[in-house]
Amino acid sequence: MKKFELQKMIKGWFIGNIQPSVFVTEDVEVAVKRYTKGDYEDKHYHKIATEITVIVEGEVRMGGIDYKEGDIILVEPGESVDFFCYTDCVTTVVKIPGALNDKYI
Repeated sequence: MKKFELQKMIKGWFIGNIQPSVFVTEDVEVAVKRYTKGDYEDKHYHKIATEITVIVEGEVRMGGIDYKEGDIILVEPGESVDFFCYTDCVTTVVKIPGALNDKYI
């Protein structure tokens, strides 16, 4: 067994072709991300990857739609979304495949 610390991972990404990583693979990327109320990410899309976001805690707006704790959002390739936190929040994000450099503003 090995122990890792989430706070030492880059922006919460702990599985994927990212260093450091708990498990290096190009097949998938997985992150647990923490945000503060008011945090915002610009509208972007992926050409290759499908992105699945679980709202673990808090309330957010993605692509103009409000989501709350327990909601799961599937964003398909080519679909543009932005991200705004109404509250402090925690998300789990899965990108399939783990395509680096596949984020377009």
